[in-house]
Amino acid sequence: MTSGAGWLMALIAMDGLDSVLDRVRLTIRQTPWTGWVALLAGIAAGLLIGRLAAALLCKVGARLEARGWRGRALLLTGASGPVSLAIFTLGLSIGLAWITMSSSLHDFVVRVISLLYILSMAWLLYNAVGLLDVALHRWTSKRKSRLDEGIVPLVRKTLRIFVTVVFVLFTAQNVLGADIGAWLAGLGIAGLAVSLAAQDSIRNVFGSLMIFLDRPFTVGDHIQFDKWEGPVEEIGFRSTKLRTVGGELVTIPNSRIADNPVANVDKRAHVRRVMTLTLEKNMPVEKIEQVLQMLREIVSDPEVATAFDIERHPPRVVFEDIAGGSAVIKLYYWFTPPDIWNYSEHAQRVNLRITQGLAAREIKLA
Repeated sequence: MTSGAGWLMALIAMDGLDSVLDRVRLTIRQTPWTGWVALLAGIAAGLLIGRLAAALLCKVGARLEARGWRGRALLLTGASGPVSLAIFTLGLSIGLAWITMSSSLHDFVVRVISLLYILSMAWLLYNAVGLLDVALHRWTSKRKSRLDEGIVPLVRKTLRIFVTVVFVLFTAQNVLGADIGAWLAGLGIAGLAVSLAAQDSIRNVFGSLMIFLDRPFTVGDHIQFDKWEGPVEEIGFRSTKLRTVGGELVTIPNSRIADNPVANVDKRAHVRRVMTLTLEKNMPVEKIEQVLQMLREIVSDPEVATAFDIERHPPRVVFEDIAGGSAVIKLYYWFTPPDIWNYSEHAQRVNLRITQGLAAREIKLA
């Protein structure tokens, strides 16, 4: 058997067109009529059985689709075309086995049959990528993220391009006998040049993939990143858009988000508050004790304490320090649930109670 492009040269260029025609005539003369009938029967049987198999697969797939089994239905309907082609190729190969051929023509036929089998397998794998598409859609439908919606077609297209490239390279090397080493070397140099020119864009794409996999936040979450804070409006392949408290729309490259810490405010279990009260200098101990008792009573009042998880995070009142002759008292509490506006109203209520308590006891702050 010839290698490389020799199979084609053996038919045309090696002996000339006249020689090729002579071999065809020889094949016609040496093949009995039963061989031609067998070839015709093989082609007809391959076409008929292939069509029947494809129709059966599509019919069963439609029934599965009606029952809600979309993945199985997609697998069967996607396999109908490749199975039909494979059955036709089998019938063709059986029919050609009855034909008398020269070695070069036989080599050519074998390569064509191999190409058809490889094509049917690549076609099947190409369609099977749709199964992953269904699985990803089912998973991302439970989430509200534009990044999830964009990842699905990206994964599908990437896998299908991969299948196509592998099919072309496999066919070129094993059917056509081409040396793909030089091709791969050229593609490697070109890929290196492209990656160097677009390294920032590539980093942003990988950053978006990290956001997709780690899920530190989703669209609508209130986050803190660097000097910006606000809800996330969009997560794209290159950047994330954040609406700040002041109303500005900030576009942040995903590579920065992937490489730096992000605080997801909406994911916190509570809002922690530390309130510092610095009393007047040389405040009597009795007055300090009154302030401590007043704060404990305020945070124990049901109107205030309903926002606390007493078992896990009880409020704390601590006479923590003496700074320049002034008593420093700190109040710690953890507000739940972590809604920022409810927390602000609660903090206002606590502040008014403390102000009223200090005024009633004639205690002034420093």
